[in-house]
Formats: sequence, structure tokens, C-alpha cells
Amino acid sequence: MAASQIEVTQLLLDWGNGDKEALDKLVPAVYQELRRLASYYMRRERPGHTLQTSALVNEAYMRLIDYKRMHWQSRAHFFAVAAQAMRRILVEHARKRHFAKRGGGAAQVSLDEAATVSRKQAADLIALDDALTSLEAIDPRKSRIVELRYIGGLNIEETAEVLGISPATVQREWRSAKAWLYQAISEGASDEC
Repeated sequence: MAASQIEVTQLLLDWGNGDKEALDKLVPAVYQELRRLASYYMRRERPGHTLQTSALVNEAYMRLIDYKRMHWQSRAHFFAVAAQAMRRILVEHARKRHFAKRGGGAAQVSLDEAATVSRKQAADLIALDDALTSLEAIDPRKSRIVELRYIGGLNIEETAEVLGISPATVQREWRSAKAWLYQAISEGASDEC
């Protein structure tokens, strides 16, 4: 049976206060949601991606348990941080393999097609990360909203809760951030041509 939002929040608070047993109880309570989040990310990746869903969950989990002094606000805050960790893992992976020409187990396509698709998807992820980094320098809150909504999969209300702002503000800034990112990525793509 899945733990309630309140139970998860309490376990996070206890863990943040140094209770090691809380972490042991937290892991099974959040694992399925972390796996769902990782699956969401991996569906957006190219077929035959060398990073598996389980590996993404495990790597994110290892990073999260390093946040020993984190003052978790809620379940939504935890998953927002987990989403951010997964984004960073995927971007690091894409940067490492950006120009790699290996396919191992990928769907059978010509070498030219595989190289083009692989580079394009890695480049798209890197372009999004670069645009988010630029947006963060201009407007950190809008960048955080994009991370929580698009990358973290949080809804408007959960995003508002994590950021301590109204849902109407989240909606307004979400629309603005999407437009800004679209323009930034489009301009970056035309600069490369």
C-alpha cells in the first residue's frame, strides 16, 4: 500500500532531522514514484539509450541520500529535487555521449540515421539544459517552475506548494517561461546552422 503524502512528508522531516530509520522507511514509500518519474524521462530519450530506468533511479537515489542536511518541505519538494537530479544525470550522460558513434542493442537503422538521431536527441537535451541555465540567470523562479513542471512532472498546485506561491502565478510564469525557452532554443538552433 502506498504511503500517504503526509506520511512521506513526515518521513522526510524525520530523515532531515537525522533519523536513520526514517530513511529506511522512506525508500520503499517513494521508490515507485521515483521509478515512474524515471520512466517518464526515459520515454523522452532515444530508443536504445544506454542508461536504463533502474540505473537512473539508483543514481538519483544515491545523489538524494547525499543531501543529509536538506530541510525537506514536503513530498512535492522531495520529488522536485529528485527530478532535478534526474535531469542533471541525463544531461551529464548526453554530454558524455554527444558525439559517440556506438549503438549496442539499438534498433537497426543505417549508421548515418543512427548518428543523426542520437546527436539530435542529445543536442536537444543539451540545448534545453543550456536554455534553462540562461533562464535561471535571468529569472530563477521561472527556471525552477520549468524544472518542477516539465522535468519533475508536478502539477500546478504541487509546484505552487513547493515554491510558496499561488497557482495563478505558477500558470502565468509557466506560460511565459515556455515562450522564452522556445525562443531561446529556436535561436540557438538557427545559430548552429
